[in-house]
Amino acid sequence: MRPEPALPGKGLLTVVIAGRPNVGKSTLFNRLVGRRQALVADTPGVTRDRKEGEAVLRGRLVRLIDTAGLEEAAPDTLFGRMRASSEMAVVEADVVLFCIDARTGITPADEHFANWLRKQNRKVLLVANKAEGKAGAASAMEAFSLGLGTPIAVSAEHGEGIADLMSEVADALPPPTEAEMLAEDTHSPRRRSRKTAKPVEEEPSLSFAALTGPDEPEEDAVPEEFADEAVFIEDETAAPGRLRIAFVGRPNAGKSTLLNRVLGEERMITGPEPGLTRDSVAVMVSDEHGEVQVVDTAGLRRKARIDEKLEKMSTSATIEALKMAEVVVLVVDAVLGLHEQDLQIARLVEREGRGCVLVLNKWDAVEDRVATRKAIYDRLEISLTQMRGLEVVAFSAKTGAGVQKLLPAVRRTAEIWNSRVPTGELNRWFDSALERHPPPLVSGRRLKLRYITQVKSRPPTFVIFGTRAELLPEDYRRYLVNGLRESFGLTGVPVRLQFRGTKNPYADDNGH
Repeated sequence: MRPEPALPGKGLLTVVIAGRPNVGKSTLFNRLVGRRQALVADTPGVTRDRKEGEAVLRGRLVRLIDTAGLEEAAPDTLFGRMRASSEMAVVEADVVLFCIDARTGITPADEHFANWLRKQNRKVLLVANKAEGKAGAASAMEAFSLGLGTPIAVSAEHGEGIADLMSEVADALPPPTEAEMLAEDTHSPRRRSRKTAKPVEEEPSLSFAALTGPDEPEEDAVPEEFADEAVFIEDETAAPGRLRIAFVGRPNAGKSTLLNRVLGEERMITGPEPGLTRDSVAVMVSDEHGEVQVVDTAGLRRKARIDEKLEKMSTSATIEALKMAEVVVLVVDAVLGLHEQDLQIARLVEREGRGCVLVLNKWDAVEDRVATRKAIYDRLEISLTQMRGLEVVAFSAKTGAGVQKLLPAVRRTAEIWNSRVPTGELNRWFDSALERHPPPLVSGRRLKLRYITQVKSRPPTFVIFGTRAELLPEDYRRYLVNGLRESFGLTGVPVRLQFRGTKNPYADDNGH
């Protein structure tokens, strides 16, 4: 899994990459941020929504924005909406990198948008991309005719001229302000890692004492007899104060409209056309509890229907965003009801160990709401027992009715996903569960389950120790998982249950 890209911090200067379609803007964006963060393909118009990332340009940390290609189109068309989004980014920019294709040469569209940029009162650097070798650098000189200064010849694909471009951008930026320097120190993981870097020391292996801690009550201490069989799993590292969520679902379920409503601005391209979102786009929102990183993703169709290379790339980006999230918001079109593909996505969320909130969008268009809600709950009870009790939120992203209920539901699910159950309380429940329903016979012998402990959260994971515990039948395992879920309120998150058979001290290494 690739490391999560850093979202730009507040107070950073903004550098926007603009230009007509297929001039290599996304390739240049990836080169400057230092990772393959934006989708890149030979097809014109791959980028539709603005993509943001952090870039360090000659020591200056900036907010870099990749934009959709500028095209002449009516405002109500898809290309018109894409152009409006790109123009909005240019208006907010401190420096604009106007990209042209040096191989193709200057086109009427380049001349048109160069004239428009001159009227925006922004610092513009002219970048002649795809200028590989001497021939490419010579053809880049034609860009002088645009009247935007000396063109900077680069090849984003091969990395040629990138160092010179970084220097030009750094020189064009305004002097650093106190807010910018604070943002660099506070929000940049690169800077933060330099400050807090320490010599790598070998960590001691985890023990039961390390798990429970010196201050844990004696009744919660783990018996020494189970220490040798223990297998501990370290919890994932959470970004302090920042919750990560992802909006996933089938195409045209209203994920981008929902994100715009949560943000309170038209950040994502929306419309009646299905499949508008192609890449995963992360943005920051805030509520009374702190910051939330929200990732809007491309719609997931059935695997058999995915044949184009670009859609495969979009699907991979969506699945990666799902894996990086703590809580996944599964967006369902309430008018169409719960589809089998929605259930497949929910099962993927469970397999990846993420928390899940089911949202019923377009609720304003549902005629019989009582019957629709009942049908969805019945389908969940039958087809998604492994995520029993997940939160269901109904709203209309179009009108905004009920959207305010989303983030509180996500927060509640994240709290459960991070929860831990005290060992003493856990074993009191365990003794009661065994008394109500003793373990079955296996090969004519009853299994002896002795002890249970939680070894990790995110998601809650428990280990049961006992004689031949690993032979426990599947139906009894489900009984214990359901009991854990109901007794400790572990709803809407996966519950992992592992089994460890105790070792016979009188048996040799071959089991005799």
